[in-house]
Amino acid sequence: MASHDRYISPFSTRYASDEMQYIYSEDNKFRTWRKLWIALAKAEQKQGLEITDEQIAELEAHKDDINYEDAIAREKLVRHDVMSHVYAYGLQCPKAKGIIHLGATSCYVGDNTDIIIMKEGLQLIEQKLIGVLANLSKFAEEYKDLPCLAYTHCQPAQLTTVGKRATLWMNEFYMDLNELKHQEEELMLRGVKGTTGTQASFMELFNGDASKVKAVEQDVCAQMGFKQAVPVCGQTYSRKVDYNVLSAIAGLGQSAMKMATDIRLLANFKEMEEPFEKNQIGSSAMPYKRNPMRCERICALSRYLMVDVLNPAMTAGTQWFERTLDDSANKRIAMAEGFLAADAILNILLNVSDGLVVYPKVIHSRVMAELPFMASENIMMKAVKKGGDRQELHERLREHAIAAAAVVKQEGKPNDMIARIENDPAFGLTREEIESELKPEDFTGRAPQQVEEFLSEVIKPILDANPQDVGMKSELNV
Repeated sequence: MASHDRYISPFSTRYASDEMQYIYSEDNKFRTWRKLWIALAKAEQKQGLEITDEQIAELEAHKDDINYEDAIAREKLVRHDVMSHVYAYGLQCPKAKGIIHLGATSCYVGDNTDIIIMKEGLQLIEQKLIGVLANLSKFAEEYKDLPCLAYTHCQPAQLTTVGKRATLWMNEFYMDLNELKHQEEELMLRGVKGTTGTQASFMELFNGDASKVKAVEQDVCAQMGFKQAVPVCGQTYSRKVDYNVLSAIAGLGQSAMKMATDIRLLANFKEMEEPFEKNQIGSSAMPYKRNPMRCERICALSRYLMVDVLNPAMTAGTQWFERTLDDSANKRIAMAEGFLAADAILNILLNVSDGLVVYPKVIHSRVMAELPFMASENIMMKAVKKGGDRQELHERLREHAIAAAAVVKQEGKPNDMIARIENDPAFGLTREEIESELKPEDFTGRAPQQVEEFLSEVIKPILDANPQDVGMKSELNV
């Protein structure tokens, strides 16, 4: 069948990067199986089993040129993927055929490979997330002083700055990065545990010498770049590991969706937009439209990712005794697609965060439409200093605010609160005196300093420690 005659995952054609797709590819999986078989043979040889250097050299010589046709043909016959690949490897390595997979169960290659691949996937996600933080760091620094409306309940509240809002997004990504790193550091191989986790087959191989069995396991871990294996397991490592890892990744989806939603709302206010290509078409029917398509896609994929966590959660809870196989089909889809979804989200985030467009004049006009309400206390205190009665002025301000709001909402006219105060003799203030209290930068509190402190104290150490991840780019298939 031609490729257009069958379903292909959109992660492959539209969303996920080549790097993440390779991490979860069949080729990477089966090459890792062969690395594990070599590691096991070396460790067993070191502890005295009759395995020759010649046999190991033969295994090494064919670790990457996998004879897939032989494995596929064998699997049709025996219906077992691991034993089919043991058989295929043995065809290429006739001298080593008898010592491949010696003492191991299928989960020796299957589960250990899953852990190794998750580690590779987490590292790629962390690198891209640091790239996003680097982009947002530049953005926050550039706009740390630009006053804008802050919103609670999506209603204008007090003021913040454009840069300060960006640090809110960054702080959540920073929390995600810490959790991702924690999960990566916690990963342990299943190790060399035998069929139900008791290491019985290895005790048989080494004539009951437990110290040699433990040494083999530690040796394999070291060869594969891990500090240790899990302390105990059944046939599989605990499926709670999958849940913990995917939960950390889904946390990234939450943060991404929050940021993308903010940008979508700001685009509606015309305060900010995601990047828009010169020849990009926003709508097939409305030529003037500039839809926030990238951020909408982030939200869509984030929903998928957050829901995907239910899969390893239920899988972990439904493992009977030492293991049931109803984890397998679900796990191979849920874990791979969780990583691919996170990768896709990060690709879009890299693109969006590198080209955010800000409209300062729109932001300023929106600020000034609301600032008279926010500045009412300052105006009142100025009038009090000139001899006004605070209680009377407070009540008159409340009446003016209600009337001005009615003009805006019911008549569609500009906010006229300043004119009302100017024309009210109780205040005794000129327009100049009133407008002197309407400087937006006086209403942003410590926002600019908070941005500086956050960037220097929290983000800069991460960027300094990972210079290779700063400046990452992402080309999108829109």
